[in-house]
Amino acid sequence: MTEGTPRVWLVTGASRGLGRAVAEVVLEAGDTVVATARKVEALDGLVERFGDRVLPMPLDVTDRSAVFATVAEAGERAGRIDVLLNNAGYGLAGAVEEVDERQVRDQFEVNFFGALWMSQAVLPLMRRQGSGHLLQMSSIGGVTTYPNLGMYCASKWALEAVGETLAQEVAGFGIKVTLIEAGEFRTDWSASSMVRATPMGAYDSVLAQRRHGLSGAFAHLQPGDPRRAGVALLRLLEAEEPPLRVLLGTGAADRAPGVLRERLAAWEEWDPLARTTDFPPRTGPQETL
Repeated sequence: MTEGTPRVWLVTGASRGLGRAVAEVVLEAGDTVVATARKVEALDGLVERFGDRVLPMPLDVTDRSAVFATVAEAGERAGRIDVLLNNAGYGLAGAVEEVDERQVRDQFEVNFFGALWMSQAVLPLMRRQGSGHLLQMSSIGGVTTYPNLGMYCASKWALEAVGETLAQEVAGFGIKVTLIEAGEFRTDWSASSMVRATPMGAYDSVLAQRRHGLSGAFAHLQPGDPRRAGVALLRLLEAEEPPLRVLLGTGAADRAPGVLRERLAAWEEWDPLARTTDFPPRTGPQETL
């Protein structure tokens, strides 16, 4: 696409929260948005404000066949897809011992597999275009972990691994990938968007503070401004060499470097042990082929 040409975005989970705010910001900037949500009527407000620059489409990202059909239709209707924002997701609160199988599988179905199916579906279009940008909505929980959020963090770590791999695989096609490692933004993520495991009494003292923090009591009080996140993503897309990873929010920017410094220090401390596990080097005459 030429400089100054409006982009076509495909945004999952666009009915509320961060996805809704980003959609509004990019529409205000003149771009077009294919907005998806489980309940398409939740997108009516966007259509009323922005008219035919919004293409509302119902979508459950866990349904792989529906994902491929929806992306194909979106590409046909919009003509191209320049940006995929894999935003659909939710939180699962519970200690590792507390969560049940269904809760864990559902968490990965949305946060990981949903993003994977969307990426697979949009890549053929972007490869034909010779351009595109996948914005994978990760989290500071994809960099480090937090008690009572182990499964949520695990889903984001999986997303980070695939995103880093994908970036290497598609760069030659002119496609870019960025992992958005977001901190706390002012949404209902810790309230109605949160699933909670049944608490076990054994963890009452260990997780009391964390449970309260994820109870919804602090929803819509978080420091991050979702609209400013949208502005930041627009700036990111203008970069000649956008990063593989970008932190959003002061809390995330403060936390991540310390986590990596701790990790490096541990690796350095135990480096001698790491080097004890290879076969000894051969010291005799070397065979040649």
